[in-house]
Amino acid sequence: MLQKLLNKHLSLLAFVAPAFIFYFVLLLIPTVGGFYYSFTDWNGLNKQYSFVGFDNFIEAFQDDPNFVHALWFTLRYVVVVVVLQNLIALLLAVLIESRKKTKGFFRTVFFMPNMVSTIISAFMWTFMFTQVLPRLAEKTGWLFLNQEWIGNPNVSFFSIVIVSLWHGVGYMMIIYLAALQGVPQSLREAAIIDGASPFQNLIHITLPMITHALTICFFLTLNGAFKVYEIVYGLTGGGPGRSTQVITLNIFEEAFSNNFRYGFASAKSVILFVIILLFTFIQVMVMKKREVEA
Repeated sequence: MLQKLLNKHLSLLAFVAPAFIFYFVLLLIPTVGGFYYSFTDWNGLNKQYSFVGFDNFIEAFQDDPNFVHALWFTLRYVVVVVVLQNLIALLLAVLIESRKKTKGFFRTVFFMPNMVSTIISAFMWTFMFTQVLPRLAEKTGWLFLNQEWIGNPNVSFFSIVIVSLWHGVGYMMIIYLAALQGVPQSLREAAIIDGASPFQNLIHITLPMITHALTICFFLTLNGAFKVYEIVYGLTGGGPGRSTQVITLNIFEEAFSNNFRYGFASAKSVILFVIILLFTFIQVMVMKKREVEA
């Protein structure tokens, strides 16, 4: 009996071992190394480096205005994208779920942008912003389309948001659709009989029943928004100047452009990690509490 139980655990370990080895070598060890090097002045090449303590972290906030600007720009982007992406995805899911014959068609159409590589999406939209929209404005007279979508710092933020929503809404929509299919139809029908409007039905019946999906989607969008890189890199490269530079771009620039300051870049990565950890922890705690109350 003991031998049989041992063989069972060994077989399970054999299945888990390859994935664990990849996780340990490719993620866990570099993460621990990043935390260690954040307290040094390592340049990524030299075997000799000095331990500088918290100097990198202090310099990031006190002597690096580009990092502080990137931090505030990223926070602004996170707030806008998290709210809009979940709101649009939920509305699309509700509208698609209400349809009977064309549900599969619209579900496929709205999910298709997510199948395109993020960097390719950025390049596609660069062409749209610089070539297609100005021509369209010229032909139709819709002059608001003829903007400096990438060259104007005040407009380029909205360009980044538009591409992020275009690329990410479909994935969140699928999660919301799966959750909506689990809402009992009898509850909706009972609310309609009691005189509830479609909006009241959504607020008081549907949303409390899909709170678990809201938790997942807010978690995914929050993490993705903080770690945005390809869209900004492909559209603006952080420009004009550094007006649209996000934290990830600032870290990349610090590690590979500014004298290979890997230690300083690692410190900024740790700061980003702590920020994401705090925001996601608060978000999950608040949402989980609402799940229990619902």
